[in-house]
Amino acid sequence: MRAMVCLPTYNERDNLDPMIRALGEQLDTDRDRVLVIDDNSPDGTGKLADDLAAELPWVEVLHRQQKEGLGPAYIAGFRHALARGAELVVEIDCDFSHNPADVPRLIASCEAGTDVTLGSRWVQGGGTVNWGAGRKLISRGGSLYARIILGVGIRDLTGGFKCFRRGVLEAIELEAIAAKGYGFQIETTYRMLRKGFSVVEIPITFVDRRVGESKMGGSIVVEAMLQVPLLRYRAARGRL
Repeated sequence: MRAMVCLPTYNERDNLDPMIRALGEQLDTDRDRVLVIDDNSPDGTGKLADDLAAELPWVEVLHRQQKEGLGPAYIAGFRHALARGAELVVEIDCDFSHNPADVPRLIASCEAGTDVTLGSRWVQGGGTVNWGAGRKLISRGGSLYARIILGVGIRDLTGGFKCFRRGVLEAIELEAIAAKGYGFQIETTYRMLRKGFSVVEIPITFVDRRVGESKMGGSIVVEAMLQVPLLRYRAARGRL
């Protein structure tokens, strides 16, 4: 297997079918797979995922018993992808905020030798659509806050559209990752940088979801803010 695309879902029934089919148009389905990681969605997303897997041989489903947050869902997906032999692992949102047409660019970057490729809103050529000034300020400010405290140059540390080479995920001790919300994106990238892996940002346009409800909440933002100085503290004491 070349690549496995990890697609976490919770109440994404309206988005799942079009997202799966859009990914199928971008991937080499002889060599690539899509893994739906469903956290027991009450809206029937898991059943729809099973139906799609029965129809499309390149789709797999991982059912989890309860909603535990983005981080644990991705970690479960990463473990599945590694066990299945994927050389590359991609993470992407199911709500079309990340464009499936950008997936081949992330894969190509890692195939060319980059350890981690991050689809970035905040590098030249990147951006957002349908975001107000307040949301942009929070996102940019959060990334700047994390960059300064952690002492790294990545501009979109909260970005969740990434491709990893399998050796990176094998090296960063997945079981030790503590963050469960969007702080998970900061922690994984920081751990990879601490291990000496190359992380390259390529520009993407992030489009706000049009269907369904956002999973972003105040507690997720607070968790990420508190997680950043803790990461720096642990790194300074050789615990990361």
